[in-house]
Amino acid sequence: KKNPFVANHLLRKIDKLNTKAEKEIIVTWSRASTIIPRMVGHTIAIHNGREHLPI
Repeated sequence: KKNPFVANHLLRKIDKLNTKAEKEIIVTWSRASTIIPRMVGHTIAIHNGREHLPI
């Protein structure tokens, strides 16, 4: 079984925010990334081709 894909730059941003206990919107173009438990509670704006949609 394969592990879920998460872009490295996205993991670094999430880890940095988790250590500081901060909440801010993370903008990304990585649509293939999977939401993992470390990302729960953060707002991630994903690009849909025209604009960033917050999730």
